[in-house]
Amino acid sequence: LLPESIELTSSNLSIHTIMMLVAAGFAAYLFIDRLFSLEKHGDDCNISSHNGKLSVITLIFHSFLDGFSIGLAFKISPDIGWIVAIAVLAHKFSDGINTVSIIIKDKTRRKEVIRWLIASSLAPVFGVILAYLLNIPDIALGIVLAVFTGLFLYISASELIPESHHHHPVIWTSILTILGMTLILLISSFAV
Repeated sequence: LLPESIELTSSNLSIHTIMMLVAAGFAAYLFIDRLFSLEKHGDDCNISSHNGKLSVITLIFHSFLDGFSIGLAFKISPDIGWIVAIAVLAHKFSDGINTVSIIIKDKTRRKEVIRWLIASSLAPVFGVILAYLLNIPDIALGIVLAVFTGLFLYISASELIPESHHHHPVIWTSILTILGMTLILLISSFAV
């Protein structure tokens, strides 16, 4: 996303400005995560201490943004669109599990759980549709991509990488991280 952002904005914005937007996206997600965190970190982890419906609404909004990012990526090129779509789809199953788990912990009835799960499933579709319907100028698209880059960097830095150190064999998490990086490099190379 970052190279595309730089390319789309190169005639109007400096790389320094783009990197500031990436940092702003990182900081925004950090703030949102700390303010509306779905879980407490530390020994007193207890998801039921949070409002389950608020947590699920944030997951649904996250799913909407996932769909929006897919739609924006396809506006840049089909290759980038498919890369972003595959990356988003790779974690959608776990989003569904999280949605159901949070709602069940909130002691919600089965019918309502199904409604929340349907809302979570449809949110990315509406995100894609909105991105498709909006006519976004290249400069604005480049700015949005820079902010999304910051969001994805935050998720990697705060959730994915630290998680690889908790109760997992170090050698396998290291090998799988390198394999994941290699896969992303290969996909990106073939998409260009």
